Amino acid sequence: MISKTYQWWKDAIVYQVYPASFKDSNGDGKGDLQGIISELDYIKSIGVNVLWICPMYESPQADMGYDISDYEKVYPPYGTMQDMEQLIAECHSRGLKIILDLVINHTSDQHNWFQESRTSKHNPKRNWYIWRPGRYVNGERKPPNNWRSNFGGSAWEWDDATEEYYLHLFAVEQPDLNWENDATRAAIYTSAMRFWLNKGVNGFRVDTVNMYSKGPGMPDAPILDPDEEHQFAGFQYCNGPRMSEFLREMNSILSEYDAMTVGECPNTPELSRVVEYVSAKEDQLNMVFQFDVVELGVGPFKFQTIPKNWRLSQFKEAVARTQSIITGTDAWTTAFLENHDQPRSISRFASDAIEHRIASGKMLALMLVSLSGTLFIYQGQEIGMINGPSNWDIDEYKDVESRNYYQMVYRNSGGDQRALADALTSLQHLARDHARIPMPWDSSDNRGFSQSKSWMRLNDDHAICNVQQQQEDTDSVLAFWKQALKVRTANADVLIHGDFSIVDDSNNSIFTFTKVSNSRKVLVTLNFSDQPQSVLLPDKTKILFSTHALVDSSTLQAFEGRIYLY
Repeated sequence: MISKTYQWWKDAIVYQVYPASFKDSNGDGKGDLQGIISELDYIKSIGVNVLWICPMYESPQADMGYDISDYEKVYPPYGTMQDMEQLIAECHSRGLKIILDLVINHTSDQHNWFQESRTSKHNPKRNWYIWRPGRYVNGERKPPNNWRSNFGGSAWEWDDATEEYYLHLFAVEQPDLNWENDATRAAIYTSAMRFWLNKGVNGFRVDTVNMYSKGPGMPDAPILDPDEEHQFAGFQYCNGPRMSEFLREMNSILSEYDAMTVGECPNTPELSRVVEYVSAKEDQLNMVFQFDVVELGVGPFKFQTIPKNWRLSQFKEAVARTQSIITGTDAWTTAFLENHDQPRSISRFASDAIEHRIASGKMLALMLVSLSGTLFIYQGQEIGMINGPSNWDIDEYKDVESRNYYQMVYRNSGGDQRALADALTSLQHLARDHARIPMPWDSSDNRGFSQSKSWMRLNDDHAICNVQQQQEDTDSVLAFWKQALKVRTANADVLIHGDFSIVDDSNNSIFTFTKVSNSRKVLVTLNFSDQPQSVLLPDKTKILFSTHALVDSSTLQAFEGRIYLY
């Protein structure tokens, strides 16, 4: 077996905070940095040791902070640079490391770099972004290619002033930086990376990490939907020929600070490519988020699907792919089910019915603590937060992706009520908004999140899902997470670093897998159904940890999970 070098970030348990929705300290209805600082002791009490802060940079907020107008300033509603420096210091004083979002595929269109770039074709910063002339079809001006933006519509926007298109793989307000330009990369490294590393941050979650090299010529994408003018182009703009070069260049800076990196790595189905990104000897990234699990049941244009459109056998295969990259390699992986871009995992992968949601939250927690790699927990996951209710109308959805989709359906259907109802069903299942519903700290009118009305509607389940209530309940999802993380840490050799194997590939109710290290072996069995299931366990095993206090050796109750030690 290849020796696996132990680094601090391999055993890390990371807690992700979305600033706008975590806690409001000044009563303006939006979370802020002082709100995060006020709950650092709570965060540490869960059992985590790294805090990941979503973008808190200066931004017009077209995409909730992922459109950055100045890497070296803090978004004023969140606080000041002094608040940010205090947060870093307060984390370190508690033994917590802190990582930030590194959003460097694109900036805001309000960033000074882009403002200069769009003034003239001859401006020195013109080539800091990706500009192209239009193409003409039967005398009609068209974008340079047929690429579809991740948020719908063309990935190109016409600029009247200079009469060219600029590329934006996301919102119109998020122009893509040109990584082919040496001066652009140098400015990114100075402004977005070294500036914060010198302030003491311990690493970065790297947004859209495999999109920097678009590939030569940027040709049209294959036509997957003949009825749409703009086509999915993820395989055209991801994993281009200079990606490894760019990442090694970045890593040479990060290694000076012993900083960790976890890259967001979509549209990369070849495991060999993923392994290359995270192989220790390749000096590119420490780890990546693969999308195999969280893209289960997603339609060709994400929302064009129906809820729970996947089978457990597919879920197992997806988990196995993310786990397999560390077997016999010097690579590393991650374990996660939620983040700011995903709906809540209980609603998505188990059951948010009142009678099952607590068991579901515990079962998914047990699965996650049993998976190899660095573990990531998203705010509210530890108390079992679920998606917003099905009776929300479009006004409750704030995310640009959600609203763009609904508007597209409205245009394409001519306002057909059935089509719009189907769109809302999809949003209730898959929208990013569900992760952004503010944290419920208690059962008061504003859930302890703020002294005034919150920027986004709070969920209606606060009576059974709030931090205060769960801190007082030894049988809560929060109490279980705290226990589970202790079990993970105490058994790091096999749970964090062990090799994963599926036991029951075809069973569509129960997910059973083994984890093996040099000296130990465990078996994990999980009931993903809402009915009791018979199980046949091997001899000479004993329970290490379970979601249920009373265990029947021959039956798993609905959404029950267990870890057995051989």
